[in-house]
Amino acid sequence: MSEIAISVSDVSKKYIISHQQDNKADSLIEAFAGGVRGLFSARQKQNKEDFWALTEITFEINKGDRIGIIGRNGAGKSTLLKILSRIVKPTTGRIEFEGRVASLLEVGTGFHGDLTGRENIYLNGSILGMTKREIDAKFDEIVAFSEIETFLDTPVKKYSSGMYVRLAFAVAAHLEPEILIVDEVLAVGDSAFQKKCLGKMEDASQKDGKTILFVSHSIETVLRLCNKGILLEKGRMKAFGPMNEVAKVYLSTNTGFSSKRTWERKDPGHRHNKAVQLISVVVHDEDAVNREEFDITKPIGITTEYEVMDDNLIFTHSYNFHNEEGLNIFNTHDTVSDYRKKPREKGIYRATMWIEPNLLAEGLVTVGVAAIRIQTNELYFHELSAVSFTVRDYMKGNSARGEYTLGFPGIVRPLCKWQTIKL
Repeated sequence: MSEIAISVSDVSKKYIISHQQDNKADSLIEAFAGGVRGLFSARQKQNKEDFWALTEITFEINKGDRIGIIGRNGAGKSTLLKILSRIVKPTTGRIEFEGRVASLLEVGTGFHGDLTGRENIYLNGSILGMTKREIDAKFDEIVAFSEIETFLDTPVKKYSSGMYVRLAFAVAAHLEPEILIVDEVLAVGDSAFQKKCLGKMEDASQKDGKTILFVSHSIETVLRLCNKGILLEKGRMKAFGPMNEVAKVYLSTNTGFSSKRTWERKDPGHRHNKAVQLISVVVHDEDAVNREEFDITKPIGITTEYEVMDDNLIFTHSYNFHNEEGLNIFNTHDTVSDYRKKPREKGIYRATMWIEPNLLAEGLVTVGVAAIRIQTNELYFHELSAVSFTVRDYMKGNSARGEYTLGFPGIVRPLCKWQTIKL
């Protein structure tokens, strides 16, 4: 039996875009006359052009995979989902499915506005090929998940967009599809319901072996939910593979983030008015080897060199760490060295800070570097993103992940002490 749930081969989608010619009239009479002539003209002057929303898309998705589809606005994400949902036909290419497909692409898709919530549950189940008995078995679970029991016998055209999404997702997720396709529509719901939906999709994949395709602009969300990713750019597939790797390509392309293991002063001979000047920043391992990628179980060293150009300065240096979503992971100051409260003589100094193993979660981390005068909190220098590096969890059993293979959320991942006893 094949393990392939979806096979997409050389799929492209072309649209025809028409542009009405702008023939400017010199007077009100000419404008009126031109409008009248247009009513009786058999041939309107139009410029037409081909627009390829997707070009030569090819990939295979295994049963039970959770696929995150990412890309900038206009990249072709929604077009791809509409083709996979059989809403639109591809211009070229072939798609093969193994199993029933349920999709949630737009608020109200698949619902009849004049029918009640109850009636639409049965309508959607019938469309998926389910019998009334099968729908009956899932009915109470759908209603409980959607939390709209009070409005169950109200026509859905009177629902708010949030109520629409609640019922639509509950129906799509519970009526036994083998493949579930979900667009950014979940953003309409409140944060608690979004979390509930993500948990349901994760359970559906992990426990029931369902295949999930999920479009989101939240990298944090797709990293949590999805094990594989597709990156689209201007209608073409730029990357396909493990979600972490695909997210890294997207972020390095669209946010300016990329692993950058060293920072150096561009003009060593240049002097600003500041009394302390940053010379270099380096990310390295225990053997002093500069690295862009670190095993989560290994320590990470950050070393700065700086020049003090005035005597008797009292200051400290600090690092701040942000993940690829821009969230602050933690900040740290030098609070332990002898120089913390000691005036410094002129000269060049080197400071190294170590990040303990099993602290940072997987992903790209950027490091800001600063020097702060103790008495006045004056910043002598502040490089917001001096260096960056990537943390990887290779699942060798000695990290917090252990052998767990699904999404592991969080901005830190400490290896905590555990104790279990039999009572």
